[in-house]
Amino acid sequence: MIIDCHGHYTTVPAQLEEFRKRQIAGIGDPARLVHKDSLRISDNQIRESLENAQLKTQRERGIDVTVFSPRAGGMAHHVGNETTSRHWSEVCNELIHRVCTLYPGNFVGVCQLPQSPGVRPANCIAELERCVKEFGFIGCNLNPDPSGGYWTDPPLTDKWWYPLYEKMVELDVPAMVHVSSSCNPAFHFTGAHYINGDTTAFMQFLTSDLFRDFPTLKFIIPHGGGAVPYHWGRYRGLAQDMKRPPLKELLLNNVFFDTCVYHRPGIELLLKVIPADNILFASEIFGAVKGVDPETGHHYDDTKRYIDAIEWLSPKDRDKIFRKNVLNVYGRFAAWSAGHRPS
Repeated sequence: MIIDCHGHYTTVPAQLEEFRKRQIAGIGDPARLVHKDSLRISDNQIRESLENAQLKTQRERGIDVTVFSPRAGGMAHHVGNETTSRHWSEVCNELIHRVCTLYPGNFVGVCQLPQSPGVRPANCIAELERCVKEFGFIGCNLNPDPSGGYWTDPPLTDKWWYPLYEKMVELDVPAMVHVSSSCNPAFHFTGAHYINGDTTAFMQFLTSDLFRDFPTLKFIIPHGGGAVPYHWGRYRGLAQDMKRPPLKELLLNNVFFDTCVYHRPGIELLLKVIPADNILFASEIFGAVKGVDPETGHHYDDTKRYIDAIEWLSPKDRDKIFRKNVLNVYGRFAAWSAGHRPS
């Protein structure tokens, strides 16, 4: 089984985008408040949005299952207020649940959290519980910067986040650390803000004792870990200078990386620097980079092709990356898998 741990519903029916526009237009005006029951999307419209998109690409590239969540750039936690975010998250998560119900062997759900700048993460617990217990979701996406590029909330290692972490541990679900769109003009959201978020989260973990407090808490840092693998020596040296434990001891029981790296040299670097036990296959189809690489003639985001072409990767490590590590990181995946087989 080949498992893609990082997929977003980026081909949603147009009705969802129209709903969002109406929701945003009604912020601050009770008379224009948009109720989620006003959203009408049929099962056939969901099928049409996937059959010639994610599902077609899954089949073409030999991917069996995608861990599927709402569009990361669409979370936009900086828009509106706590209520805006809660209603929007509920709508998006319910749509993911419908996708997983229509295609139970192809998609397994991960939820968007109703974060909002300055609002305590404990506010997200109810939606996380609903998605895990009612919908069978196996994880969540956690935005380390709900302000959209201004970093106004405490770091991920602050006790501000602890109530949410306690619930994650209780439910046995990991979080993918994933920022959303940037409202700071200094940061392009996929080219800079995403990579900044990945790198910043890693450094926050390095400087803290978070995993002493939560030894079973797990995070996936996407996009190959941002700058981390490329600067692994820098981080090892910083940890040493700060009298921190070695990175393997300090972080690698709890922090994992995906393969959303869009050229073969980058994938090879990731696989050479980070232990195979800490790498999960992912492609993020369809995500930040959708085009065809003129140097290869293949899509940039066909990351399975890069891994398949690396001769020195052992069969054992290949199996860890494509399948086995998901079972370690997503504690609920095994139960899901027992009841579902790819269609």
